[in-house]
Amino acid sequence: MTLADGHSGERGRDGNLSLIYWQAPSILNPFLSAGTKDVEAASLMLEPLARYDETGTMVPWLAADIPTVENGGVSEDLTTITWKIQPGIVWSDGTAFTARDVKFTAEYCMNPDGGCAHGTKFEGVQSVEAPDDLTVVVTFDGPKPFPYGPFVGVESPILQAAQFADCMGAAASTCTEQNFNPIGTGPFTVTEFRTNDVITLAANESYREAGKPAFATVTFKGGGDAAAAGRAVMETGEFDYGWNLQLAPEVIAGMQAGGLGTPVAGFGPLVERLMLNQTDPDPALGDRRSTADAPHPFLQDPAVYTALSMAIDRPLLVEIGYGQAGRVTCNWIAAPAAVNSTTFTCDTQDLEGAKAMLEAAGYVDTDGDGVRETPAGRPMEILYQTSTNAVRQDFQALIKEWWEEIGLSVELRNISSSVFFGGDAGSPDTLQKFYADVHMYANTFNGTDPQTYLGNGLCDKAPRPETQWQGENMSRFCMAEYDALHAQLQTTAGAEARAAIARALNDMYVGNGGMIPLVHRGRLSAHANTLGGVKLNVWDSEIWNIADWYRIGE
Repeated sequence: MTLADGHSGERGRDGNLSLIYWQAPSILNPFLSAGTKDVEAASLMLEPLARYDETGTMVPWLAADIPTVENGGVSEDLTTITWKIQPGIVWSDGTAFTARDVKFTAEYCMNPDGGCAHGTKFEGVQSVEAPDDLTVVVTFDGPKPFPYGPFVGVESPILQAAQFADCMGAAASTCTEQNFNPIGTGPFTVTEFRTNDVITLAANESYREAGKPAFATVTFKGGGDAAAAGRAVMETGEFDYGWNLQLAPEVIAGMQAGGLGTPVAGFGPLVERLMLNQTDPDPALGDRRSTADAPHPFLQDPAVYTALSMAIDRPLLVEIGYGQAGRVTCNWIAAPAAVNSTTFTCDTQDLEGAKAMLEAAGYVDTDGDGVRETPAGRPMEILYQTSTNAVRQDFQALIKEWWEEIGLSVELRNISSSVFFGGDAGSPDTLQKFYADVHMYANTFNGTDPQTYLGNGLCDKAPRPETQWQGENMSRFCMAEYDALHAQLQTTAGAEARAAIARALNDMYVGNGGMIPLVHRGRLSAHANTLGGVKLNVWDSEIWNIADWYRIGE
C-alpha cells in the first residue's frame, strides 16, 4: 500500500506510470528539436543545472545553489557566473557526473558546424571552463545582468560527454543511438524508443534521491489527438496523465464528467500565433527556397501583414477554441505582466479597413478572379499550414474565410504534429523548414525573463541549410535594429529597465511582421485522480517534478 504522503518507500513501489502526449516525440535530444513534446520527453533523462518551479522561481537542480552577485557566484562586473555542482551525482550508467560534461554540452551546442535548436541560450558566451570536477565557470563577452541562459531550464540540459563525444557539429544528427537513448541523470532511463510512437522507460537505479521515483516504469505514448488523450485520462482511465489538451471548453467539461481525472490549467507565456514567412517558399527556387536569399513577394509589406491581422476576429477564436483558458493577445510576449506590451490593440475585426489598406497599397484584383495581385503582378496566394488538431483546423477554416473575403487565395494544410514539430532535417514538413507562407502553432519560454526567448528573433537564429535547418527564428525575421536592441538587453540591469526593453523588442517583432499573435493560451492538461504529486508548471517542463509523482492509495 502506498503511504499517504507518497514520498516514502522503495524506489519503483508504484508500478507503471502511463503518459499520453498526442504529439508523439521523434527524438530525445532536445538540442536537435524545438518541439515541446521532444524537449519534455527528454527531460525524463536529461537535466539542467537549474530550472524553474511551478511559481516561476529559479531553483537549483544539479547545481548546489543559484549563483548570484550576493553569494559570489556572479562576478561584480557581471561577466562570469560560477556554478557549483552537487557532489555525488552519477549518470544512469553509474559514472560520475562532472563539470567536464557541462563544458562539453556548451561546446556541443555552440559548435559552428552543428545546428543547436536552443542556441540562443548560449548567446554572448565567450567560454565555459571546468577548473575542477564540481565547478563550472561561464564567461561572457561583456556584462550579463541575466546570466542564466546556459544550463537553466528544460531546453538547456546537460549531455554526457562520453556518450556524445563523436556527435559534434555536422555529425550531431547522424548519432541515432545517442539521440534516441541518451544517458542522463534524471529519474528514468530509456528501455525502448519507437520514434513517433512510444517510449518505454525504467526507474534510474542511480538516481540521486532515495526512494524516488515512485514508479518502476513509464509508458510514454505518443500520437492520436488531444480528444483521445483527454478521454483516455478522464473517461476511460487508460492513462495517468494527458498533456496539452487543446480542446474546446465544453469538450473538457464533458470529459471531466467521466469522473476518473482532473484537468489542471495555468497561464504562462504560451501564445498561439501565425508566423509569417519573410522568405519565399516557392519550390521553383530550389536551394534558395525559404532562405534569406529569396525575400517573400508580399508578406514583408506592412500593408499586407497589418491587413491580415485586422481581418481576424480574435474574440471569436478565443470563444470557440479556449473559453476561459484563452485570452485575446496582440503580443508575442504575453506574460509575465511586466513585459506584456500595451502598444497594440487587436480585439476588433475590421474587414473593410483591411480591404482599403490593401487597395491603397496597390494590391488589386486586376483580372476579376477574386484574388488580388501584387504591384509586380504576382497573385496573393498563401499556403497556410499547422499541426493536425481540431481547434487549429477550426481556426484555419475561419481565418481562410476572412482572408479570402479581403481578396487573398488561401490553401490550408495540416501536418501530423509528430512531423511538424519533429525537427527532422530531411523532412520538408517541419516548422523549421517553413515551406509555406504562414505557420500556426504555439510555444513558450522557461522562467520569467524573456531575454533568451526574444533572441529567437535575431538574424542569425533563422533555420537554414548550413544550420541543418535548426534555429528558432522561424519567420526568418531580420532587422539590425532588433539585433542591436537585444544586445542592449543583454547588458541592462534592473527589472524595470529590462522589462521596458523586452516590451520594445516585442513591439518591434510584431510591428514589423514577424508574426500575428492570436491567443494567449492557458496550458491545460489532465491527470488521473489516483495520481499524486502533480504540480502544473507553465514556466518549465510540465513533468518537471515527475520524480515526486506517486500513486494515491485506495
